Amino acid sequence: MKRRRRMRYLAWVVFLLVLILGAQGLTAKQGVSATSTAEGPYEGHTLVSVQSYGLDGKLLELNENNEVVWKFDPPNSRVFDAEQLDNGNFLVAVTTKLPPAKCPDEQLEVASEQCIEARVVELDYETKEVVWEYSWYDEKITHHEVHDVDRLENGNTAIVDMGNDRAFVVNESGGITWEWQAENHLSEGTRFHEKYGGPADPGGEADWTHMNDIDKLANGNFQLSVRNFDVVVEVNPETKAIVNVVGEPGNTEILDHQHNPYELRNGTVLVADSGNDRVVELNATTDEVVWQYGGRSLLHWPRDADRLPNGNTLIVDTFNDRVVEVNERGEVVWSYEGVQMPYTADRLSVPEEDHETVPGTELRSRHVGTDSVRSTLKQAEAYAAFVFPPVDEPPRTPDARRDSSRDAPTPPRG
Repeated sequence: MKRRRRMRYLAWVVFLLVLILGAQGLTAKQGVSATSTAEGPYEGHTLVSVQSYGLDGKLLELNENNEVVWKFDPPNSRVFDAEQLDNGNFLVAVTTKLPPAKCPDEQLEVASEQCIEARVVELDYETKEVVWEYSWYDEKITHHEVHDVDRLENGNTAIVDMGNDRAFVVNESGGITWEWQAENHLSEGTRFHEKYGGPADPGGEADWTHMNDIDKLANGNFQLSVRNFDVVVEVNPETKAIVNVVGEPGNTEILDHQHNPYELRNGTVLVADSGNDRVVELNATTDEVVWQYGGRSLLHWPRDADRLPNGNTLIVDTFNDRVVEVNERGEVVWSYEGVQMPYTADRLSVPEEDHETVPGTELRSRHVGTDSVRSTLKQAEAYAAFVFPPVDEPPRTPDARRDSSRDAPTPPRG
């Protein structure tokens, strides 16, 4: 009798486990691509940019054993987007906080105790010497950092200037060859605003658009991520008109304060949907979810995601202070931990603009719910991390990091 009761108990345990695991996978699209056979991480070194909670940003190249084999750590700076060029050099977006003595007078009117120098630098790989640079001064570091930069096929460089709500292109001599001002296309009275709405421009140095990404698409158009509008827009460079919109201002079920959209060649866009703590692949025409991975127990404010050729997805899990790679089944097959507030990651064996890969329709989604109480505690802890940034924090174990991951209310976020 006891044996029968024990067997019945074990059966119930197994049944409950199946229900729990099944509930976690309710959002999953069943079926895995026959052409995607990834069992481990995709080959190659990994380039990781680190914003940091304070001013100790850096750029790291990691080998397959997670050893740092190359490092760039400019003083008093935050490091954002970076990419390796065809010549082997690194192109890096850096923002440096300067004391008043090094600031132009016109940049001390809002914040008299500081200004910033937003810099785009090309670094010689062997010597780390700056072989090309484009820079400008701005008022303050909060929400004025240069977040994204891309070297175009013709040798020009595309840049987003978050502090001035613009995207632009410069040639090798530093001349501006193209410029897109958000006020001409997103503010009240524009065609976009009449159709979609969006936050009003408060003027001054307030963080209006928080434009954080620019990419040249295969069709020649520019793709811009406008974080505070919750949209990714496609812009015709000739007319400067917005020809496609992914997301909708204020509709955070689609996108919420997103970063680093990554166009795939099957008509979808992979986005680090930061405010929703997930990475999502959306149909660029209908906003339909094709694939997703995340939820607060898996990711916390992700800010970059790349789909690798074997179907794995490389993700910057910012407020869990790590970079992870998940396979076609949503399993973590590689991670790098112990970095404070990473921003982007690239697998250097994959060309920067090579977006031909396994589509999300052939991968399995994994998305789990959020514990609202724990989320509130994490929000408070993250805000404290900005006010009192940690110094030389040693790497923590995965379990410890999971318990102390950081987030912040919208104002401090990048």
